[in-house]
This record gives sequence, C-alpha cells and structure tokens, in this order.
Amino acid sequence: MAVSKFSDVDEYGFRREPDFDYQSYENIMSSYLAVLTSRSMRWQKFVKSEDMTKNQSKLKRFVRKGVPGPMREEVWMKTSGALKLQQQQPTLYQTLLTYEFDQEISDQIKLDLPRTFPDNIHFEQYKLGLYNALIAFAHENRTVGYCQGLNYIAGLLLIVTKNEESTFWLLKVIVENIVPLYHTKTMDNLITDIDVLSELIKQRVPDVHRHIFDLGLPWPVIATKWFICLYAEVVPTETVLRIWDCLFLEGNKILLRVGLTAVVRLRQEILATDDISTLIGLFRSLEKSPVLMDCHEFIKSIFKVPGNLRRSQLTTLRRRLYDERMASKHNGS
Repeated sequence: MAVSKFSDVDEYGFRREPDFDYQSYENIMSSYLAVLTSRSMRWQKFVKSEDMTKNQSKLKRFVRKGVPGPMREEVWMKTSGALKLQQQQPTLYQTLLTYEFDQEISDQIKLDLPRTFPDNIHFEQYKLGLYNALIAFAHENRTVGYCQGLNYIAGLLLIVTKNEESTFWLLKVIVENIVPLYHTKTMDNLITDIDVLSELIKQRVPDVHRHIFDLGLPWPVIATKWFICLYAEVVPTETVLRIWDCLFLEGNKILLRVGLTAVVRLRQEILATDDISTLIGLFRSLEKSPVLMDCHEFIKSIFKVPGNLRRSQLTTLRRRLYDERMASKHNGS
C-alpha cells in the first residue's frame, strides 16, 4: 500500500480524520500547489506595484483565484475595511482589555475555549489571544456580546493572522457589517438568509428541494451552522479560507453562493438518500467531500453554478421572505 506524502495534520494544525481520503487529496494538490506558487508570485507583484484597493476589478479577479496564506492578514484587513477602522481608533483594542470584564460573558467564553478546535495541535497557544479578542468584542458591542459560533470564527481568524488585534477588528467587521443581525438573540438576518437559500434552491434545483422537504429535514437544521460559523467547522479548512477571501471583499451573498453551489453539485448524492438520518449524515460530512476538498475548483464554481445573484434581487427576496415570516408569526400569535 502506497504511503501518502501528506501528514495526518494539515498546514493549519488540524488533525485529519482516520478515514481521510489521501489519494483524492494528493490528486487535487498535485495541480493546486502549482496554482498556489503562480498566484503567490502574481500577488507579490500586485501588492508592490499599486494600492490593491484602488483597482477593484483586478482585486476581485485576484481574490477569487485565492489569496496566498502569508498575505491573508494584510489582504483581509484592507479589503474588509477593518484596517481603516483600526486606524481611526488605534488604541481601542488595548483600552477594551483594561475594562472590568462582565463575569457571565467571561465565564461563557472560558467554557467554550476548550471546545474550540480541539483537533488542532497548535491551538493551546492561541487560547489567551482568542479569549482577549472575544471579550474585547463582547464589551465593545454590547448588543451582540458573545454567542457560540463567534469562537470558531475568531479562532480561525487567529490561526491565520496569528494576531489577536487583527482578529478583533476582522471579527467586528464580520459581525457588524458583513453579516449583521446573524449573531443577535433574534438572529433575524440569519433566519431570513436561510429562507433565501431555501428559496434559491427551490428555484434552481426543485427536485432537491422537494426531496429534502419530503424527508422532513428543515433548512434551519441544515444551514444554521453553515451561516453562523461562515462555514468554519463545516467544509475543509482551505476551502473555508478561500470562501473568506471572497467574503471579506464581496459581502454576505458569497455565503448564499457557497450553499447553493454545494447543494447543486451534490444533487445526485442528496437525491440518493432515502431517509432523514442518511441525509443528515451527508450534510455533516461535507468536510470529507471531494467536491469541497478541491477548493480551487469549488470556488470557481460558486461564480458559475448559481448564475446571476444580483444584490437588488437578493434585497427584494430578503424583504419579501422577512415580511412573510413576520406576518405568519403575527397570525399565529
């Protein structure tokens, strides 16, 4: 039996599952490593030659093809607007860490720290930084405070940036600007976007939508973790980061593109399930799916498979579905 040249730990420190498909991974990486090298050289020239944010069309093209790992902190901070916010309040983060912490919030964060990426061999060294970033955010944004799911987002941000202050600012931009009202107690926009995803799937792949409905699996059960964690702990790590590359630049419609594309590309596997437990198992094992493991091909497909998703179209759809939900709630009360 051939021995894989790849470690049982990925480049970010996550242990691979015992049944990890090394052969498929090697087939994917044999070509992707060459892509990474080529893109890295192009990025270095791009960053050195001009202000990346001034040429938006070129920036979007570069981001969609992937940001090199060592450059992600710089690119994410600039494309998301987090760097501008930090420059406007350069002492905010350190000031927040001097506050007297809310004991209930502090205790909840401490409770979640050991649950955050227990399969990551390096994560012990990040726990203090993660605690600091989360408690600072909770005290700066009293409306959101802290909720489960933020630990996974901030944890992965910290693994990538290795900088707790950058993690704080990126988390702030995500929660307040990119996915507002996802992490509040009512989760209004999260619930609405799950309804939007369901509607888009109903329009694009009605047989899949009907099959899932017939098996009795509600869309919130499928997609809540997808959206609240921005696909962290759901799909392979490098695929998550490629999604985030686009998310920081293009906004939350990327989450809908990813969900819709995953369902369309897994159509045959979904339709082959004949009971709810098998269907749940399929959605819980996306991290092992070759479709999602091939991050380069998958990210290319999220801009092709769904077709046009105009911001105005999504805004109208969100408003309609929100109004329908509110009316239904009112009539039921």
